[in-house]
Amino acid sequence: MSTREEGAPSVIVRSRDDLVAWLAEGCKPKESWRVGTEHEKFVFHTGTLTPVPYEGERSIRALMDALVDRFEWEPIREGDRIIALKRPDGVHGGTISLEPGGQFELSGAPLRTLHETCQEAGEHFREILSVGEALSIGFLGLGFSPKWTLAETPRMPKDRYAIMTRFMPEVGTRGLDMMYRTATIQVNVDFSDEADMVKKLRVSLALQPIVTALFASSPFTEGRPNGFKSLRSEIWRDTDRERTGMLPFAFEPGMGFERYTDYALNVPMYFVYRAGRYIDVAGASFKDFLAGRLANLPGERPTLDDWSDHLTTLFPEVRLKRFLEMRGADGGPWQRVCALPALWVGLLYEEDALDAAWTLVKDWTAEERETLRGEVPRAALATRFRRSTVQDIAREVLQIAHKGLRDRRQINAAGDDETVHLDVLEKVVESGKTLADELLERFEGPWRRNIDHVFEECAL
Repeated sequence: MSTREEGAPSVIVRSRDDLVAWLAEGCKPKESWRVGTEHEKFVFHTGTLTPVPYEGERSIRALMDALVDRFEWEPIREGDRIIALKRPDGVHGGTISLEPGGQFELSGAPLRTLHETCQEAGEHFREILSVGEALSIGFLGLGFSPKWTLAETPRMPKDRYAIMTRFMPEVGTRGLDMMYRTATIQVNVDFSDEADMVKKLRVSLALQPIVTALFASSPFTEGRPNGFKSLRSEIWRDTDRERTGMLPFAFEPGMGFERYTDYALNVPMYFVYRAGRYIDVAGASFKDFLAGRLANLPGERPTLDDWSDHLTTLFPEVRLKRFLEMRGADGGPWQRVCALPALWVGLLYEEDALDAAWTLVKDWTAEERETLRGEVPRAALATRFRRSTVQDIAREVLQIAHKGLRDRRQINAAGDDETVHLDVLEKVVESGKTLADELLERFEGPWRRNIDHVFEECAL
């Protein structure tokens, strides 16, 4: 989740048109398109396999202090607490932030090629592993915390998380699990104009369950199989139905920046950020805020920063801000961090590939898309669809992405184009086994039903 810093006053929003215009300002010419990748990891003590608290000698705070001391990161504070890290002005490297249960996230910089993305991820892993080793702290790449109960999971001292923690149980049964026990990889992609945004949004919404299947890696809960391949994905189905889901309206005539704005206006708010603190307005309407009728801020009108904040609290399978954010994948190890942006860039950044992907999904009905979304978390690649399976669809999707990446002709120093980053997914499709399938086999076989082995085999 995003980290807010106090800065120069933002522009006051005067009308709905200002909100629509803010989204439209994300349009960029193709030569300016970039890809941004975000990835979360669980943090554990290597000796005891227990979660890492915020404070203490071997803690999240100590980990962040070490990154500041050794690797040119700067702290972002909330009061006297370090809650995120950033690079100095002019230095690339993105932002490190804390998810509610201590999940460690890199929000990567917008980069031109997937080779740069993979290099960024590799540098991040080298840094955190280096400081983690000195603290006996390890990092786990999975979609759901495989061992710890919700009560055992620490809570990070960020005010926005306290507001969400209070509100989540009012709107769904799994919101706290989502906050404290899931981890994901996400990818941000650009669009050229409104029509391009709509086409990419529709393709990526339809294909998000296919990606969920390919990246499924959350089959365990509290040390035992949970009956799902992607429990992380299943949890989102009962987190908060007003702000999650497949956005069926996106496929209706008239879809565009205005329609998404109207959707966002109708999603209840969580908070408003003022003078370095978060004000709890959970359940209030942004429409009322726009009219100056917020009970906790009477007469005050929102700024564009408030609108940007509000959009980060919407959690559909694909989220629109000034870019499109792909939200369907479980967390995973390094190769998968590189593979997810490769898949989406291959599908969306070359016209022929985007056309082929749209041809694949354009006759899927809203009911079929919802059925896929509902069944994939449990069955993953084995999910039936029409006369085939998700595995068959994934094979075709990868073929389209492969051609899209070849057509981009981005070559690294070793002479490889960006298709090399799809290798791990091609192995998944050919074998029919997700990471979740492989882990379940090991759990029942050589692990002898001892979940502790997952911390060895899935650590970064």
